[in-house]
Amino acid sequence: MSLKIVKNFDTSFTLNSEARDILFSLLTNKTFTTQISQRLHESEIEFTDLLFQPVPYSQHTPKGMPPEFEKYHNSDEYIIINVPPNFMFQAKIFKPSRLCAIYHKVN
Repeated sequence: MSLKIVKNFDTSFTLNSEARDILFSLLTNKTFTTQISQRLHESEIEFTDLLFQPVPYSQHTPKGMPPEFEKYHNSDEYIIINVPPNFMFQAKIFKPSRLCAIYHKVN
């Protein structure tokens, strides 16, 4: 078995407006954001409307995310979560199969 090295990975995706609206309403749902806040021991978080597709780890993407989102990974003011699979299903998003959402920690 050999490993395939990925040099370029297309991270672009588009969501139709209905899927986007459903997904954003789920990601901003008060019960969901409260649950994340409690697990993080933070007072409150807010969705930044930023989503990205995780990418394979490489020399250019050591964090498994597009380089333009690494500033959020390195910041204590933001949290990155995997979008729950049931949210993806409810919004009828099948491609890409995984997304990450960025939240801002509100103090």
